[in-house]
Amino acid sequence: MEVAVLDINGKETGRKVELSDSIFAVEPHTHAIYLDVKQFLANKRQGTHKAKERAEITGSTRKIKKQKGTGTARAGSIKSPLFRGGGRVFGPRPRSYSFKLNKGLKRLARRSALSVKVADKQLFVVEDFNFEAPKTKDFVNVLKAFGLEDKKSLIVLSDTNKNVYLSARNLKGTNVVTFNELSTYSIMNNKGVLLSEGSVKEIENILSK
Repeated sequence: MEVAVLDINGKETGRKVELSDSIFAVEPHTHAIYLDVKQFLANKRQGTHKAKERAEITGSTRKIKKQKGTGTARAGSIKSPLFRGGGRVFGPRPRSYSFKLNKGLKRLARRSALSVKVADKQLFVVEDFNFEAPKTKDFVNVLKAFGLEDKKSLIVLSDTNKNVYLSARNLKGTNVVTFNELSTYSIMNNKGVLLSEGSVKEIENILSK
C-alpha cells in the first residue's frame, strides 16, 4: 500500500512511501486491542488504596450494652462495621492491577490499531522535520495544517528530537513519542496520528517479528 509523504504544511512532497499490508492493512482484532488497552491502563494504577478494617480501628473494645433485654441487636464493640466510625468489611488493600499479555498479542493489537487509523483516514506520513529552536507556535502551525489543532494528536518520531518535544510539551492533547514508545492506547486515544517518514520502517521492523 502506497501513501503520499506530506510536508509539515500538509502538502504532498511528490514522494510516496510503501506501507506493509501486514502492519497497516490487517483485519482489526478488536479483542486484542481491548486487552492491550486494559493492560496499559491497569499498569498505570498505583494500587495504594487502603481502608481500615475492624482490627485496625482505634477504639474501646468494651461491651457497649448488655447482651439481652434492650430490644435491639447485640453489639460487642464500638469498632463494629455497623457503627459510624467502625471498621470497613473487606475493605480495599494495596495490590498490583498489572497482568501479563503475550508479546504476539500485543504486536497484533498495535497492528490492528494502526490499521484502524489507516481505514479511518486518521494516519498521515510526514517527512522528517525539525525546528531551529523550541517554539510552540511552529508546532501549532503543523497541527493546523492537518486539521488537528483542536483534537488529540500523536506524533511518532524515528529518533529523540528535543526541539520538537519541547515545542509540543505545553499543548493539551498532543503527545510526541519515538517509534519504540508507541502503544495501542496512544494510537487509539488520538484523532490523528502523524508518522515521520523515518519511523515507518522502524515500526514495521518491530511489529513484523
